[in-house]
Amino acid sequence: MAERDRAEVVSEFTTERLSVYLRCLGWLESQGQTTISSHELASRFHLNSAQIRKDLANFGELGIRGVGYNVAKLKRHLITTLGLDHTRKIVIVGAGNLGMALADYRGFHGSGFSIAAMFDSDPARIGMSSRSGVPVLDRAELPRLARQIRIEIGVIAVPAEAAQQIYDLLVENRICAILNFAPARLRPRHAVKLRNVDLRINLEVLSFFLKSSEEQPHRRT
Repeated sequence: MAERDRAEVVSEFTTERLSVYLRCLGWLESQGQTTISSHELASRFHLNSAQIRKDLANFGELGIRGVGYNVAKLKRHLITTLGLDHTRKIVIVGAGNLGMALADYRGFHGSGFSIAAMFDSDPARIGMSSRSGVPVLDRAELPRLARQIRIEIGVIAVPAEAAQQIYDLLVENRICAILNFAPARLRPRHAVKLRNVDLRINLEVLSFFLKSSEEQPHRRT
């Protein structure tokens, strides 16, 4: 199956699980383990062995019956499958508390990602740097930087009222993969991949769970 065709049939849920498998394999490799079966992988990391085999079968015969998977080889295969075999440039728009925290998040540095810059419109923030050394540039400089280097991922960390404007700015500058932390529903563009991370929604889901648990003892059977 061609890579493009394969990408079309692999769901986002499968892709998310591949990312989990990659983290597990990285830990196993750091411990010196060379092979692992789907059953052991599932048992050690609270996963589903049948799901592991099904997910990995999308990418060919990666294991050996009776032996399992070669940890280092499977890790390299997943790195390539997830497009992490080269560095993808990221920019963060919004240099407030959230933007600064994201700039210093270790998961955004190395392992296939590099934060090129942060952008803001507040003169008091322009010229600053995050603790990890990511510079804060004037938002008006984003088109210039986008022309100079290939920015592949944009992160929106601005207030809700400014989120759509920033999304449009990123898309206009040919940034086609966007991670939105603003609590706003955006009007998406065709051929642009948008992922929303709404912390408020997640907190409200947890609050609902707590409320249900609190009411449980008072319910009649």
